[in-house]
Amino acid sequence: MPKVGMHPVRRQQLIDATIDVVAELGLKSTTINLIAKKAGLSSGIISHYFGGKQALIEATVRYLLSRLRLESSPTDPVARLLKIVDLNFADIQQSLPSTKTWLSFWGESMHDAGLSRLQEVNKRRLLTNLRYSYRQLLAKQQAHEAAEMTAALIDGFWLRCALSQRQNDRCFDIAKEHCKRFILTTLETQGVTIND
Repeated sequence: MPKVGMHPVRRQQLIDATIDVVAELGLKSTTINLIAKKAGLSSGIISHYFGGKQALIEATVRYLLSRLRLESSPTDPVARLLKIVDLNFADIQQSLPSTKTWLSFWGESMHDAGLSRLQEVNKRRLLTNLRYSYRQLLAKQQAHEAAEMTAALIDGFWLRCALSQRQNDRCFDIAKEHCKRFILTTLETQGVTIND
């Protein structure tokens, strides 16, 4: 009989193990047995908690997506835009296991409907958050364009840094600063006063 309160603990153990195994071997080579072994649990526990490998993979993607949510959103739209950039370049998004796992998921999302749907949710959430903040500062069309360009910069810089995989590289820090500078320059060009 499982211990009371172990459900969230076991689920997180399996999600963490999935991130590690996918980072090490790639999504195609990841098996239920390897995940269970990494977590130090029996392979049957995956079926108990997730129903199977696909549901565990999707839960892992949702976990990584949850790390991108604004838990406390600043009321100031400029601060909120900068916070969005910070979240997308946070330590968990830069860690080698996370970057390798994200890259595996992105690649597989072109062939897997469930992962494709989650990637679409991720893309829309980023654009919606950016548009909401920009819309408080710019005209509708300008806000839409600025959001699209900012999202492309965030994704492009993150991808470039993730693919470089150099240890102790400042790539993510530099990318974050470039994205923030783009936001501030875009706003200043449109006549928005930035308070320090």
